Amino acid sequence: MIHLVLLGPPGAGKGTQAERLAAHYGLEHLSTGAMFRHHIGRQTRLGRLAKGYMDKGRLVPDELTTDMLKEAVSRHVDVKGFVFDGFPRTLAQASALDDFLDQSGACVLKALSLEVADADLLARLRKRAREGARIDDSDERVIRDRIAAYYEKRAPLVGYYRGRDKLESIDGTGSIDAISAHLIRIVDRALPC
Repeated sequence: MIHLVLLGPPGAGKGTQAERLAAHYGLEHLSTGAMFRHHIGRQTRLGRLAKGYMDKGRLVPDELTTDMLKEAVSRHVDVKGFVFDGFPRTLAQASALDDFLDQSGACVLKALSLEVADADLLARLRKRAREGARIDDSDERVIRDRIAAYYEKRAPLVGYYRGRDKLESIDGTGSIDAISAHLIRIVDRALPC
């Protein structure tokens, strides 16, 4: 099985590149945001719990986010693997993902970190808000807080995956096609013979 983790701040292009990698390798794309929207929209037990934290402006605990991921993975049987988009976000989530995958004899093949300058991130997120794709991208203060929160939690994740020789940092600027081609070359080199 192929399991890939996409890391990057909001607006780095994780969703776009996750979809492209999933299509190229025949994998399932699992987005943390989509998982939250799925559970909250359907008012599942996990969704109600998550919404309770979110409504109070608090972060959803790692254990609850991990439970959502496990539930999403369990809904996809007979797949070649997953592209995890926005998960893990913390060291605890990365460790839980490895433990979960290890139970089935699998592991993360690569953690791909999309690197984009803050000014470019802000421009991308403003554009996304103007196009109506994401209402949560319309408040610049909120955007800056989300970017800062990502960087605060990024260092331990980078160290975690670098220590396991799984981290690859990629320049996330340039054309979408060029970035996709670069990611595919990295994954191809990591695939077993």
